[in-house]
Amino acid sequence: MIDLLAELAAIHREVAADADDTVRVTVTRSYPTTPADLWEAITDPERTKRWFLPLSGDLRVGGQFQLEGNAGGDILACEPPSLLRVTFGDVTSVVEVRLRATGDEETHLELRHRVPLALAGSVAGALFVGPGWDGALLMLARHTRDDDVADPLAHAESPEVIEFNRGSIDEWTTAVERAGTATADQVAQGREMSLAQFVPAK
Repeated sequence: MIDLLAELAAIHREVAADADDTVRVTVTRSYPTTPADLWEAITDPERTKRWFLPLSGDLRVGGQFQLEGNAGGDILACEPPSLLRVTFGDVTSVVEVRLRATGDEETHLELRHRVPLALAGSVAGALFVGPGWDGALLMLARHTRDDDVADPLAHAESPEVIEFNRGSIDEWTTAVERAGTATADQVAQGREMSLAQFVPAK
């Protein structure tokens, strides 16, 4: 069993509409390991399939990657063990991951996902992707604690993860409202769509 409140509190969330007409979703979390180990966990296909999804491709700058059954894209920057920047599903959707040591056995991870405002609709578009990143960071935390599950995809549909997703949507709703640029209707619609995606009705 996971400690839902502790896992939700471990993630910091921020949403912003930037001056270049993009919506920026930022999630941060600390992990009890070194940057080198965390880098390997998110880039080594033998490890990513244990907590996220099977990963394939030409994993270098200028190459491409594919997450099985999910997004793929181009590798724009790759500076082990501190910076990875890729397109994610579309050339206008860019994900950047930065790692930095904050102790001998602690690493701070920051993930930024940017999409055009025209695509997101408003900062409420964060509700379409934020809970998914929360789920990934949760599973990465379990991996760094040697607490892998047998089938990450099946586990994503388990009652405890569905409950985590519900709490995550609450947190992202607050983050969107804090950004202050989405209307109440946009927030409500984004929340409804997020619940349909991440907390499916039985």
